[in-house]
Order: sequence, then C-alpha cells, then structure tokens
Amino acid sequence: MFKKLSSGIGAFLQTPAGVIITANVIWQVVMWAMKIPTTGVVYYIVSFFILGLDVFVAFTLRDQLIYFFSQFVLPIQNPKYRQDIAARVKNFESGSRGPALFVKNGRVILHEGEEKKRGAGLIVLDTASAIVLRTDTEIKDTVGPGIKFTKSNEYIAGSVDLRAQWQFIGPLVTDEPFLHPVPASSQDYNETQSRQQTSGLTRDGFEVSPTISIKFSIRRPLEKKPTESGVTSYYGFDAEAVRNAITREVIQLGASENTNARMEWNKLPAHLVVNIWREYVRKFKFSELFTSNGPSGLQIIEEAINKRVKKANVEALDDTGAQTGEWVESFEFKQLQSRGLEITDVRIHNVLFDPALEEQTIEEWSAEWMNIAKKEESHLNEMEAWIETAARNEASKSFAKIASRQFGGKPTHPQENPFKTLQLLIQPLNEYILNENSASSDMETDLRKLDEIWKWLLDNNPNLPTNTGSGDKP
Repeated sequence: MFKKLSSGIGAFLQTPAGVIITANVIWQVVMWAMKIPTTGVVYYIVSFFILGLDVFVAFTLRDQLIYFFSQFVLPIQNPKYRQDIAARVKNFESGSRGPALFVKNGRVILHEGEEKKRGAGLIVLDTASAIVLRTDTEIKDTVGPGIKFTKSNEYIAGSVDLRAQWQFIGPLVTDEPFLHPVPASSQDYNETQSRQQTSGLTRDGFEVSPTISIKFSIRRPLEKKPTESGVTSYYGFDAEAVRNAITREVIQLGASENTNARMEWNKLPAHLVVNIWREYVRKFKFSELFTSNGPSGLQIIEEAINKRVKKANVEALDDTGAQTGEWVESFEFKQLQSRGLEITDVRIHNVLFDPALEEQTIEEWSAEWMNIAKKEESHLNEMEAWIETAARNEASKSFAKIASRQFGGKPTHPQENPFKTLQLLIQPLNEYILNENSASSDMETDLRKLDEIWKWLLDNNPNLPTNTGSGDKP
C-alpha cells in the first residue's frame, strides 16, 4: 500500500500542477528558513493568486503544445483530426488510452495487451486494408485506408484485404490420392483430405479430382475516390462491398456432425466454384473430359464456371453437357454480389484420376486413332484417283487441242493421203515441245520419238518422190 501511495505521489509530482505546487512549497520553506516576513492577509491573497495563475498558465501552455506537436505524430490530412489526435495524446499521458492498432494487408497487427484496452483509440490502415467497426449491440462504421479514431465502446468486427487474391484448392501433384489414398500420419491424412475437396464423379461413375485456381477480390468501385482520411487506394475501396463481405454471414453445415460454422468471406468463392464443378462434371463421361475433337469436356466446364460466377444469367446445359438454349439466373453470381465479392478468373488444371483409367483411355485413343488413320488413308486414295483421272482428262484435252491446230482454220476436204494427215498432227506437237518444255529433262526423248515417227512416215509415204532424202521434213 505504501508503495502504491508513493508511486501515485511520484506520478502527481510529474504533472504541471505537481511541479508548480512543489516549487511553491519549496519557496515557502526557503522564505521561512531565511526568516523573510510572510504574514498578512495581502501576502496570502497574492500568493494564492500567483499559484492559481501559474497552474492556469502551465495547463494552458501544455494543452497548446500538445495540440501543436500532436499534428506531427501521424500524417493526418483532415483538419478535424487535429482535435482527435490531441485528445489521444492526452489520454496516452494519463494512461487511460484505448488500443492503438495497425492493419496491414487485411491483417490486424497489435502489441501484446492492446486488444484488452478499452477507451478512445486509434487505427491506422494501409492502402490494401479495410475494416468494419462495431459495438456490443450494433455495426457502426466501415473504414477504408487511412486513419480512424475510435470511440471507447468501438472495436473491430472484421478486416479484409482489398488486393486481388489467388486461391488454390484441390490435390497437389505429389499427393497421388488414387495411389496412396491413406497417408501414414493423421496430420498428413487431414491435409490430404482438405486438398481433395474438389473430388467429383463423372456421368459414367469415375472419380476425378482437379486442382482449381480462383482469382477473386472485394468488389471494386467504378471510380476510385479518396476515403475520409484523404487516402485514395490503388485497389479501390467500396464501403458497401466491404461491409457486406464482413457482416453478411454464410453458415456452412457440418458434414459429420449436426453443427454449423460461420464461413469467412474469403472462403466463399472456393465453396461456390467447387459446387459448380461437381454439378458440371456429372454431365460428362470420363472419356469426354479429354476428347481432342473440338472443345474437351474440361474446357466446356471451365468456360461454364467462369460464366456462372461472372454473369447474372447463363445458358443452361443438359444432362449430357450440351447447351439447351435456355437462359437461367446464376445463383452463384447473386451470392457473390450480395457478399460484396467478385471472381475474375477460374482455371482447372492438374486433373488426377485412377492410373488404370489412364491406361484404358490410351488404349481407346489408340484404337480411335487407328480408325481415323484408315479413314484418312481411304480418303487420300480416293482423292489421288480423282486427281489422276482429272489430270488424264485434262491432258487428253490439251493433246487434242494442240494436235488439231492445223485443222482449226477454214473447212478443208478430207485428206486422201493418211500419211499427210499424220504429218499435220505431228508437226504442232513438235513445235509445242520445243516452245513449252525447253527446260524439261524428257524433251530430248519426246523429240526423238517424234523424229522416229516422222522418219517412218517419210519412208512409207508412197506419194513422196523417191529422191526425197530420209529424215527431211516438208
């Protein structure tokens, strides 16, 4: 008790009033020791007046100095915050201050014992953070990046990260859930089970488990505006979206027990996406998920999931994964909007399944590829035969056109000498070969054959004079 009394007296003596009273007491003792006259009513009146004046000046000067220097404690931009920061500094001096908190990337950072303090406090938020304040009975305010001075009965109801976030759910490549379904330790088993929450059954009853990555964030405003503290966040701040994300609860029913738990705001996107994945994968057979003819089943599912979480209305799929043409309302998009969230991208990758299915699928693909190859071979043979026939016909037409060039003028009487007719046919062929096929390697062979035919005509034409030399062309 004596120690507590001594510490209380010591604390009082450190205050301006304590210093002034102590100085006056010491002065009176000095005057008494030096036997300076201190009697008379006027003396006591003047002494008490000076003491009161000293106390008033000391407290006034202290308040003004605190008000002036407290403005440099924090980078405040709002003029009305000057009174608030001065009041917090006074409370800090008196020991009756509230909590002083810092929120970074959506996480509340505090020193030991800060959460237990009650009183007017201070919260500093970086540009990627936002919070909701509440009392024991009601939700009070939504606070964005900057500085917030809290009242004595206010505390943080929840905080969010304004940045876009990636969340990965599903098994890892090293898990191999179908080869090692039961890990050795219970801790590994629990971790593996949590990563296998994407497991789903295809239409023909096969189990597949992919890794799904989701990019989401708190819904951002169309135009970035400064907060009450004068801070404009690069990530944007929508007070209504932040408030809805924290205050609107989603209750998740327990699977093994009749219990429920509050789902945090950043768990809802994964919960919705997994449910959509399980709904769509039941519409496809296992082989359809990996088909190479057109879009695969996985590609269709990924596109459908992205539409379901980004658009208010989507086109429905029937039980076989085909589009029905009917437009229905997206329940998942409505849920995200009501919670102040938005999903910007969903990707499906690292699909795991029983290795026996992979071997079966490879065999089916091999058989299918062989059938396709045979069909292609038959088609190519038909095309080759058609092209060959067309080329032969075209060549026949060209030959007839070239060979009949000598007969294409005015009408003539039929030739009585067939050898003469053959000569008229051979001559344009010979000229065509010389003019058009000068670079061909077969030109000499063709000309040699024509020369042999020409020589035979000369030798066997009875109408030619006998003195015509062999090989001379008329």
